[in-house]
Amino acid sequence: MTTIALTGGTGFVGGKLIELALEQSVTVRALTRRDQAAREGVVWVPGSLDDIVSLTELIRGADAVIHVAGVVNAPTREGFAKGNIEGVANMIAAAKAAGVTRFVHVSSLASREPQLSTYGWSKAEGDKLVRASALDWTIVRPPAIYGPGDYEMLELFKLAAKGLALTPPGGRMSAIEVSDLGRLLLALAGAEGMGGMTFDADDGRTGGWSHGEFAQAVGVAVGKKVRVIALPRAIMMLAARGDRLFRGAKAKLTPDRVDYFCHENWVIDADKRPPAQLWQPQVATPAGLAATAAWYRANGLL
Repeated sequence: MTTIALTGGTGFVGGKLIELALEQSVTVRALTRRDQAAREGVVWVPGSLDDIVSLTELIRGADAVIHVAGVVNAPTREGFAKGNIEGVANMIAAAKAAGVTRFVHVSSLASREPQLSTYGWSKAEGDKLVRASALDWTIVRPPAIYGPGDYEMLELFKLAAKGLALTPPGGRMSAIEVSDLGRLLLALAGAEGMGGMTFDADDGRTGGWSHGEFAQAVGVAVGKKVRVIALPRAIMMLAARGDRLFRGAKAKLTPDRVDYFCHENWVIDADKRPPAQLWQPQVATPAGLAATAAWYRANGLL
């Protein structure tokens, strides 16, 4: 494999994936809405997920597609559908038009329970389109993704630095560090015999983490003993409405997110882990959280 076509390259996961690809001397054709600084080994292709012409240009000449881009937070059902269903349909059409069949699709564990949230529904519908395509597809369903460069968990770290952690009322979760996920996606893009498969991937911790355990681990990463407070669902929903009131479309906690945060089981299916000979996690979560905290501090965020 010498060239990949990538969506989401200007984001958290995609940005790390570009770094890893360049380390392996893989050329990256990356989609972008805005002008980007020139970078050796990266071809920036102007366009968006609703423009099949630009998507076909993005994919043309690549050995494989890695579709990372998606909508994780939207104020309306239509917003989720546009990014996570229509965007996937357009990527499939463009891959076929460009004659590239290897297609690695980044989904989410939320797609496992589509009835819980609009986000999970939209990811599940996107997965259905991928599975129904005639492409040589592989789907990866990551759990919570963290690592240096992530802004989604920043508020969790900021609270921990004050000695406090607010968590859902119960349940367990899995997590994966961003470079581990990136290594998996690259390995799958160049692998043979992985078509038609769906994988879950995590940090390798058997049984995952309780929300309290993960919060305590974040506390260790920032050098604080944290007090963990499990919030009732009703309180979380009230906080979500307040966040939407004050921050509008930029709200981090939304009613849709509360719906799946409060689910009791977001631990990956161990039977769906990728083959060990292809990939294994390299970053233990305590070390990864410490590196994330260090990145926040270095950038004046913590």
